[in-house]
Amino acid sequence: QVTVLYFARSAELAGLRSESVSVPQRITSVQLWEEIVKIHPRLAVIQDQVVFAVRQEYVLLGDQLLVLQTGDEVAIIPPISGG
Repeated sequence: QVTVLYFARSAELAGLRSESVSVPQRITSVQLWEEIVKIHPRLAVIQDQVVFAVRQEYVLLGDQLLVLQTGDEVAIIPPISGG
């Protein structure tokens, strides 16, 4: 069980700001993204732009193995525009 936090456009697409999600303890970042997209298919449109933060550390989507603990926070951070 991890807590997924949605920010900006990801919150709009998911329709909520946070939720608990059950995922395997050992999972790659791209597999984690795929699990989240199964729950919220509309998030797929931002896949090429999204960055994760796991335990407040940035993680790019890829083959990087994550070892998650119950209660970890996974933030979904889409591109932020501004000037």
